[in-house]
Amino acid sequence: MSAVRDEPVQEGRVIAAAENAADRPEVQLRPAVLDDFIGQDQLRENLRVFIEAARKRGEALDHVLLYGPPGLGKTTLAQIVARELGVGFRATSGPVIVKAGDLAAILTNLQPRDVLFIDEIHRLSPAVEEILYPALEDFQLDLIIGQGPAARSVRIELPPFTLIGATTRTGLITTPLRERFGIPLRVVFYSVAELERIVRRGAQLLQMQLADDGAVEVARRARGTPRVAGRLLRRVRDFAAVSGATRVDAAAADRALRRLEVDERGLDAMDRRYLHCIADHYGGGPVGVDTLAAALSEERDTIEEVIEPYLIQQGFLVRTPRGRMLGRQAYGHLGLPVPAAAAGQLGLLVDAEAAGE
Repeated sequence: MSAVRDEPVQEGRVIAAAENAADRPEVQLRPAVLDDFIGQDQLRENLRVFIEAARKRGEALDHVLLYGPPGLGKTTLAQIVARELGVGFRATSGPVIVKAGDLAAILTNLQPRDVLFIDEIHRLSPAVEEILYPALEDFQLDLIIGQGPAARSVRIELPPFTLIGATTRTGLITTPLRERFGIPLRVVFYSVAELERIVRRGAQLLQMQLADDGAVEVARRARGTPRVAGRLLRRVRDFAAVSGATRVDAAAADRALRRLEVDERGLDAMDRRYLHCIADHYGGGPVGVDTLAAALSEERDTIEEVIEPYLIQQGFLVRTPRGRMLGRQAYGHLGLPVPAAAAGQLGLLVDAEAAGE
C-alpha cells in the first residue's frame, strides 16, 4: 500500500485557507441552516431541491461529493444538510480511517438516514476504499474474519445512510469512488459582495460595531474565502478593542490589517517575499520551482499548493514550461517596471494562448 503524502502546512499565515486551532472556538460564526448560508447560489438551490425530495420520500439523501479549495464552507454545508434532513451527523477524516475495522465501527453505529461526513476523502487508503464501495451501493459491509484456512467472509447489513465526502484535490480521488457519488457539487471562491455580507453577519454575531466601509475593507482582503474573512474580522476586533475604538471603519480596518501584513489585494508577507525573490534575483523569471524552493528555504509542495494558487488566480504569477514568471499585475503591485525581456515573453505567452497552443 502506497503511503499518503502529508498536506503542506500553512502555520502562521493569517490568510491561510486551511483551518487551524484558532478558528475552532468561534464556530457560532458558521450558519446553521441553508437560508443563512451566503454565496454558492446555484449549489445552494440545487441542494435545497435534493434535500426536500429526499425528505418527502422519507429516504436517505444520495451520496454527496463537495470539492473545491479549502475554507469555502464544505464542512458547514455537510452539517447543514444533516440539520435540514433532521438526522444525525457523524464526522471523521480520511487519514483517521486506517483499517477496514475503523470504517466498520463507524458505519455500524449509524442510524437510518444519518449523514456521515468524511473530510479529505482523497486520503483514504485503498484497502478502506474497497470496503466502502459495497457500503455505498448496497448498504452492506463485506469483512474477512480470521486468517489463513480459517478465514471466512461475513456480510453485515447497514441502514441506509448518506455519505458526504469533501476534498480539496478531486484529481486524487479514484474513479470508482468518484462514480459512487450521485451528487457532485463544486464549491467556488466568493465575490467581494458575498464576503461583505458574511463579514456583516459575523460582526453582528460577535457584537462588533462595524461600519459599511470597514466590512468592505475586510472582505476585499479575504482572498475569496469565508474562513479567511472570519479570521481577519476577529483580528480586526482585537486591534479595535485594544485601541479603544467603538466602531471599526475602513481606516481602522486598514491599520489593523497592515499590522497583520495583509495588503489591499490580500497578499501577506510570504506572498510578497515570493514575488520579490523572482523579481529581484531572477529578473522576473522564468525560474524553476526547485530553485525558488531553495532560495526561499521552503518545501516545493508548500510553494505549489500554498503560495502559488492565489497568485496565479489573481494574475500575479504565470506558470510556463520553462518555469515561473511574474505577471504584469505583479510588477504594478510591487511598484516595479516590467523588464523588456519579461514584457516580450509575456506577450508571446498571450499570443500562444490566443492561438490555442
